[in-house]
Amino acid sequence: MAAPQTVLRISSRNYSSWSMRGFLLLRLSGLPFRVVVASPDDPSTRAELLNNSSSILLPCLEQDGGIEIWDTLGIAEHLNETVPEARLLPENRIARARCRAISGEMHAGFHALRSSLPFNVRARIPGFTVWSAARADLERIFWLWRDCLEQWGGPWLFGARPTVADAMYAPVVLRCRSYGVALDAACERYAQMIEAWPDVREWVAAALAEPEQQIAELELDAEF
Repeated sequence: MAAPQTVLRISSRNYSSWSMRGFLLLRLSGLPFRVVVASPDDPSTRAELLNNSSSILLPCLEQDGGIEIWDTLGIAEHLNETVPEARLLPENRIARARCRAISGEMHAGFHALRSSLPFNVRARIPGFTVWSAARADLERIFWLWRDCLEQWGGPWLFGARPTVADAMYAPVVLRCRSYGVALDAACERYAQMIEAWPDVREWVAAALAEPEQQIAELELDAEF
């Protein structure tokens, strides 16, 4: 029987942290897939990119048989069940529960960080002021990183291999680089591990190559 055809529909490599998470999750699964980029002229896509949408429908994983999953955590759980040998979640029961917990926290929280430091891979903004609400979000994230790295020994959040949690938090590293956020030694080591991840490097290269006209149009409305 032929393997199901897998497609990941995304909105933008440069502006969509959720699309990046979906891409990394699929790469962790080992499934072959192709990426389809939605038109930035589509009103719903544009609303998502500018944080003006009540629901995030991209990225969306599509497979034969009518499978369509647009929630990032839903994608993660589906892939974990479909390809258990890929070990997207830690083998240890306690680590697995913690991985789900911090992934869910990223999925549902940190709204001040999202609105104050919009995801923009290309951006480099020296001297950017991070206000108190976004700073509190960052401090919580950095505490989570340090706690996981200490408990499970690194270099990834849950040990020797990347998991769902690393895919969920990888865009935060790129946000920190865009806005010049200083990291302590442990978080900086983790950030460098994320940046060296071949799949992250591929994503960044593709983001930098996105058409300039598309990027310029979106940046006019982005709230910095």
